[in-house]
Amino acid sequence: MCQAAPARTRQAGRTRPLPLRRGEEGGITPACTMASPRHAGPPDGGWGWMIVAGCFLVTICTRAVTRCISIFFVEFQAYFGQDYARTAWIHSIVDCATMLCGLGFALCYSPAIAMVGKYFNKRKALAYGIAMSGSGIGTFILAPVVQLLIEQFSWRGALLILGGFVLNLCVCGALMRPIALKEDRKTASEFLEQDYVPEAQKRDLKQMSICSPLIKVWSHECLCYCSWKEYDFLLMPGFMVLAVSVLFMAYGCSPLFVYLVPYALSVGVSHHQAAFLMSILGVIDIIGNITFGWLTDRRCLKKHRHFCYLFAVGMDGLCCLFLPVLRNFPLLVPFSFTFGYFDGAYVTLIPVVTADVVGTSSLSSALGVVYFLHAIPYLLSPPVAGWLVDTTGSYTASFLLCGFSMIFSSTLLCFARLAKKIKRTHLRSLTNDTGTKQHVWTNGAIAYSVTAELDQKDVEFLAVDTNSYSNR
Repeated sequence: MCQAAPARTRQAGRTRPLPLRRGEEGGITPACTMASPRHAGPPDGGWGWMIVAGCFLVTICTRAVTRCISIFFVEFQAYFGQDYARTAWIHSIVDCATMLCGLGFALCYSPAIAMVGKYFNKRKALAYGIAMSGSGIGTFILAPVVQLLIEQFSWRGALLILGGFVLNLCVCGALMRPIALKEDRKTASEFLEQDYVPEAQKRDLKQMSICSPLIKVWSHECLCYCSWKEYDFLLMPGFMVLAVSVLFMAYGCSPLFVYLVPYALSVGVSHHQAAFLMSILGVIDIIGNITFGWLTDRRCLKKHRHFCYLFAVGMDGLCCLFLPVLRNFPLLVPFSFTFGYFDGAYVTLIPVVTADVVGTSSLSSALGVVYFLHAIPYLLSPPVAGWLVDTTGSYTASFLLCGFSMIFSSTLLCFARLAKKIKRTHLRSLTNDTGTKQHVWTNGAIAYSVTAELDQKDVEFLAVDTNSYSNR
């Protein structure tokens, strides 16, 4: 973005100053600056609610439509005469392409989710809860509608009508207004203060505008550093643990949306009742989105969003473990209620937990990585589950594998969080102990100053020095 102090352009051997205007923050910026509003922080409202509405519609047109492919599963299997494993590739490829490529739904879903995080901070969880509830509402409405469309127009006609409905994504894109936050951009003077800009270039850059074409002479090292800073969160221990947890969580959750309807039909549930199970799951998903979003924005729970997330993932895993013993419609209805609620809960908290780990400035890139990590499990888990069904003749092994995968995801994140808390408490106690020893050392000829947190080796070294000094 172009931001600079009074700048000059070269024209016909002369220099003339660029026209200036007063920025929103009271400073002077060149006229070439884009007109997108600049804020010191997320506005937590205003046009942000239109962004939430747009994201709400995006989740309906993407995630809800994808879930409804489960209703097409039996139709595809009967028409093409294929087994469970091969038929499952249809759903898995759709999900994988959404999370992995820069094609189709991926061009709408990830940017819309990231835009909500740019506009909200204090009410971020609630905003995400409303935005992500589109998946549940869409599933609740579309599941029975798709079943009726299949009966009236066959699966081909139903897919054609769904394609026309998905064109509403164009309207959603028109609502996405960019916002420039103070942390996202630097002025020319701030840029020149960075250590990665060589001294020779600093002298040259001070004499020209950031808007000047001569800015292309920046060194390759500078550009590489900027790119690395955008993705330096990849080496954060907290993000690494979250990434591994997401892999197991995504593996466990995907097959259920593919096989819930076929499983219900296999235990004697009618087609309309099976579609109704998906509707129940969708509408309860909405309640999970909004209530968990609101609850985790409360002061008492805001600091425990990670534990709320892992609790929701663990509960979904337990639901999958009990699913094989639920073999009639009255028992499958409570399952849809429970699984749908906690599914909506953790889906809402994924962007919130990611933002807490990496910060708002890196949220867009971090969400891209998180959703990219969803792609591989989404691609592999439905065919693997289908292969288990074909091999064993039962859904039990598939659902148990899904349940244990989600429970492991929750357990891993829980132990990592507890380990971090224990380490932080231990370092705090070491710092306090070191502070008491500091008064003894200042009485002699040598004075020591401890201003940062010390690791175990530093404490042992200081303890040896203290004993030797006291023996003198």
